[in-house]
Formats: sequence, structure tokens, C-alpha cells
Amino acid sequence: MYRRVLYEALEDHLDRKLITVVTGMRRVGKTTAVKYLLEKVAHDNKAYIDFEKIEHRHIFMQSSYKEVQIELEIMGIDFNKPAVIALDEVQLVGASTSIIKYFYDHFDIKFIVTGSSSFYLKDQFSESLAGRKRIFEMFPLNFQEYLHFREEDTRLIRQFAMSPYRSSLYLKYKEAYEDYLRFGGFPEVVLSDSEEEKEAYLKDVINAYIELDIKLLSDFEASHDLYQLIRLLAGRVGSPLEVSRLASILGINRNKVKSYLELLQRTYFVIVLPPFTKKLSREIRLRSKLYLADTGLLQQLAQTSSGQVFENAIAAQLFPLGDLRYYQRKSGQEIDFILNGEQAFEAKETPTPFDHQRLEKRARQLELTDCALIGRYPPQGGFTDFIWGGVVG
Repeated sequence: MYRRVLYEALEDHLDRKLITVVTGMRRVGKTTAVKYLLEKVAHDNKAYIDFEKIEHRHIFMQSSYKEVQIELEIMGIDFNKPAVIALDEVQLVGASTSIIKYFYDHFDIKFIVTGSSSFYLKDQFSESLAGRKRIFEMFPLNFQEYLHFREEDTRLIRQFAMSPYRSSLYLKYKEAYEDYLRFGGFPEVVLSDSEEEKEAYLKDVINAYIELDIKLLSDFEASHDLYQLIRLLAGRVGSPLEVSRLASILGINRNKVKSYLELLQRTYFVIVLPPFTKKLSREIRLRSKLYLADTGLLQQLAQTSSGQVFENAIAAQLFPLGDLRYYQRKSGQEIDFILNGEQAFEAKETPTPFDHQRLEKRARQLELTDCALIGRYPPQGGFTDFIWGGVVG
């Protein structure tokens, strides 16, 4: 069993009555996390229900709460004792929230719930289960987790996280980081033995996402249009979104493109960064920037420059750390990333002193004193005033 960084927080929440909700893109490891948590439950009054199986969906599609209770008792749940019930891919059963609420309120049951749609879990759960849950978001592996899955020592990555460049650390892990950029952080990709297996698995992730997740979570049937949009977006990572331009290229309605984009974001396939500004009216007028959730997916979908791949990787590494935005002036001058309104970061494959001076100047204009370059390769001349990408996160 490979531990994820998120597991510590999940374990801490296991003893609380509140519903534990784990959400994230398909195949990032949610099911493995749930089964790990069930193993940590000391008693045997527990059950795992996978809503991708029709016989398990049947349990929650009964005509009354009493009938659902009977089905759960047949599975072995004793309602006279504390119980733990795990529900996997809960968005596949629309009535599940009301059933969870009923049993949560009437019995001593701890629910662990997973789902692939933040729209369902954040919006519908917020309405139906207000005050009864905590949501944990799971993403593809970060670089530290990637090393752990490869059974390599991660202590140095933890020790020097977000610290200035060290040549010894770079030399020790540079090949692993380049592999991480190429194939991304899906657990099964990292654990695959060959490049052919990794690429085949990434293609399967894309196909399953469009043909299964999208059709189950929405009323969209034009999978061809959606796939074409995804490819267009992959070729434009790091650029401001131009919805009208995308609609024109695809030959579909602008509002349909906006709906697709919202769904891609809600199902964790893309990362959308809003602009950083202190004026709400200006933020509304500015366009957002988009990245893919995983660089392995990115390189399966488009022929992108190495700089785009690196910038996308840094976006994905910074995104789980808080409120991530970007800054751009009308003149075109920009800062790649601003984290929590406090830290300014610029991703440069080969950073230079000039890049650093320019970033400092732009950050000062925003009254930000904490700024840093993030680099992929060490430059000539011994410049070290940057953070190597492998320790970001």
C-alpha cells in the first residue's frame, strides 16, 4: 500500500461523525484511499459499496428508507452498533444524498464517500448535507508522492520543499522529475513498467473520461466535439481563454463551449486560474487561464513546447496549495502565478538574473514582497536564486 500525503488528514477525520467526502478525477486513487480507510476501522461493522456496479446501485434505489436499511442489513450492517459505510462514485445515484442524510441523522453511521464531480459533491452535497460533511480533494501524484510510488527516498524533497536551488538535489532527482513531467502523476501510470504501458494507460484515461464520466455526469452526447475542444485547450495551456475563438474553430455555439469548459473544470480535467486583481469589476472583464490537470494527459493530447509542459506542471503543483491566480497588465506584462494573494511565481525553464529582476519589479507594483522564479534547468554562470521545479509543492 502506497500512502498519499492526503492520507494523514483522512485518517484524522475517520473518527469524526462528519461525512468524509473524497473527490477528484477518476483514477487518481480515490477508491484505494477509501479501502485504506476501511482497513483502519477496528471493528467489522462496515461495508464497501461501489455504485459503478448495478447490484450496489440497486441497494440505494429502493422505494423507502426501511427497504434500504434491509438491504444494508443483508450486507452485514448492524444498525444497533456504530458502523462505517463507504460509498464509491456516489454521483451515479441521484437519490444518495437524501438517503445518506436520513441514516446519518438516525443512526450512528460514519459515511466515507467518493465522487468524480465537484459540481455534484460541492453543490448538491452543500445543499443536502450542510454541516454534516468535510470535502477532501485528491489530485494526481505530486513529485514527492511519485518518488514514493517508485520506492525512492522522499526525505530530501520534503526537507527542501520550496527552497532555493541546490545542485546536488537537482542532480540526484533530475531524471525522475523529467519522467514525471513526461508521463504525469496517475498512480497506475507511475507503477507501469514500460513507456508503452504508460502511454496506453493515459489514452485509456482520456477515453474513459469522455465515454464514461462525461456521459454519466451530463446530458452531453457530442463526445467528438468535446474531444476536439480538449485537444484545442491542450495546445493553448497557459494562454487566456478565448471562448468565442474556440467556438468559431469548432463550429459550435459559444454557450455550449462555456458549458463544456465548466464541466471539464468541475470534473477536475482542467485547472482554471482566474486573474489576480484588487478590483472585482476588472476581474470580471479579464479572461481566465487554463491548464490540464496532468502533464501526461497534456502530452497525449497535443504537441506542446517543453516550456508549456513545464509551466503546466508548476500550475498543477501549486494549485492544491491554495488560491492560485495569474496577473497580466494591458501592456501584456504578466506574472505566471500568484498564490493566496501573497506569493508571486514565474516559471522559466532556464531562469536568469534578468528574469528575477523583472519578476521582483512586477511583484513590487502589486505590493508583493514574496516572489521567486521556478526553474527546470540550472543556467550557465552559476545563478542559483530560483526554486527547482522538483521541490515545488
